[in-house]
Amino acid sequence: AQMISYEAALGLSLAAVLLFSGSLSTSNIVIGQDELLDWNIIATGFVPFVIFLIAMTAEMNRPPFDLVEAEQELVAGFNTEYSSIQFALFFLAEFMSVITMSGVIVTLFLGGPQPLRIGDVDIFDWAGAFGGTFWMILKVLAFLYLYVWLRATLPRLRYDQLMSFGWKLLIPVALGWFLVLAAIQVGRDEDWNIVAVLAVSLGVLFVAYLLFSAALTVARKNRDAQGAMY
Repeated sequence: AQMISYEAALGLSLAAVLLFSGSLSTSNIVIGQDELLDWNIIATGFVPFVIFLIAMTAEMNRPPFDLVEAEQELVAGFNTEYSSIQFALFFLAEFMSVITMSGVIVTLFLGGPQPLRIGDVDIFDWAGAFGGTFWMILKVLAFLYLYVWLRATLPRLRYDQLMSFGWKLLIPVALGWFLVLAAIQVGRDEDWNIVAVLAVSLGVLFVAYLLFSAALTVARKNRDAQGAMY
């Protein structure tokens, strides 16, 4: 249930990137982020990036979302049956997923190997042919530091808090923001003025809010009815 709740938000935030990039190819996504202001973290309004980061952390069962397998609480399985290099291989696989997903989020939102370029100014242009590798490693290391920081800072959430956060906040916000981005993209394609784009976006958000409120009301009535039966 935890994984499903965050996969939906993860997919919606990814769809926002694909909407602006116009391609499923990672190389084309990177090419479209040539300058700093073209990075998808800015182009999509920062919200999909935050949602993707939170959902990705939950998908990897990293703190504070490590409810599925909290290593401090496990006294069975490979935690007791293996030791030395065999035990290290399990954790190596787990931390490799962190490195892999950090590379994914860097590719989608932070330009991948693209340098920090503002206009014609290329920061650290001395790197030459190794510039892309340098920037990719630097950005991935920043996210690895972030995960260590989160692990040492945030307490683990309760399960009810986790599910409520996923289903009642992340998914509606991700869906509503995707609809707004779609309205903005349509406005660009149809050459609408800014007033029309804002009006359509506000209308989309209002309809999404009404639908979400109706869903919460139905869910509350169902819970009350089940409570009355018992």
